[in-house]
Amino acid sequence: MNTSRYVVSLAVAALCAGTVSAAYADPTPQHDAGSSTHKTAAAFKAPLNAYGQPDLEGTWTNASLTVLERPTQYGDRKAMTEDEVKKVEGADAKEVAAGNAPTDPKVKTTDLPYNCGRGFSGAGCGYNSGWIDPGNAVMRVGGEPRTSFITSTPNGRIPTYKTGATPGNPFAAMRAHYGENPENQTLGERCLQSFGNSAGPVMLPVLYNNNYEIAQSKDTVAILVEMVHDVRIIHIGAKHRTDGIRPWFGDSIGSYEGSTLVVETTNYPQQQAFRGSWKDLKVTERFTRVGPKRIRYQFTVEDPTVWDSPWGGEYEFSPSTGTGVIYEYACHEGNYALEGILSGARADEAASAAKQKATAEATPAPATPATNSAPPAKKQ
Repeated sequence: MNTSRYVVSLAVAALCAGTVSAAYADPTPQHDAGSSTHKTAAAFKAPLNAYGQPDLEGTWTNASLTVLERPTQYGDRKAMTEDEVKKVEGADAKEVAAGNAPTDPKVKTTDLPYNCGRGFSGAGCGYNSGWIDPGNAVMRVGGEPRTSFITSTPNGRIPTYKTGATPGNPFAAMRAHYGENPENQTLGERCLQSFGNSAGPVMLPVLYNNNYEIAQSKDTVAILVEMVHDVRIIHIGAKHRTDGIRPWFGDSIGSYEGSTLVVETTNYPQQQAFRGSWKDLKVTERFTRVGPKRIRYQFTVEDPTVWDSPWGGEYEFSPSTGTGVIYEYACHEGNYALEGILSGARADEAASAAKQKATAEATPAPATPATNSAPPAKKQ
């Protein structure tokens, strides 16, 4: 793999004038707890780049054991207790250890435990600890261990849909024709987009590949997303497009407000619907450097046709571990899943046709009614 080619490509994507800095964040333990952030955030002064903008460049991760919506056991509490943190992180450590335990290579999928962890069981146990990296620590914001990313609602969950709203499901039509053609499969199965909302907006962690690289130029910000080798382009000082085109990640325009990059995204494509919203969806993101090793990410979601009021939340990025280079996630290389899905569908169709033929051949033909072939009697 030519990693230098990928790094140069990202720099070119962001470079409209001047030179993009090649500096990366110092390698630190991934999923940095940020326990001291609250002590320094108020006094921290974000470094500036060559254009006088807050410097957000580097490789970052949002891998976390905290999820978007708050589990019901926490009620209306925004923060966990330290005992709860130990319980959550301890349970994860046990799952990792169990996943790392040796497995008999002769074991069949039918012999695997019913539940092999992280929601996988039986034949779905192909994703063990060697393949995933959802994070190993609870997300902390300002040093506070959070129960969810959403903070705008008392229960930390997405508001209910407004009365009369008909949120769209972009995959409903696809599922009705699943396996017929590649175009009927999800974008993730086709290696076109993440299986979740990695690139966003809203940018959310998934099962693995939760790394990002940010590059800035005078009038552009590029965010390389490890899952699935995507690049978000944010145009600084621009206006939203009016040509009816809806880019993969929507149409993102940005501005700097002091030490914060503010990004507004509209024009989402239907295939990238977020929680049932796309046509009138608007997401506002705020990236703020709150410490040497922390970027606070805040988001607000609006769609007056789906929800009665906006909702949102926050979390913090921490530096990715390693060399500061995100290697290409070549989703299709060695991936026989899509081929298997389509081949399996063809096999099912052939088996169904053969069964119908066999049934038809085994069914006796209906008896033909007897007819009187004698000539009619002559009239006297």
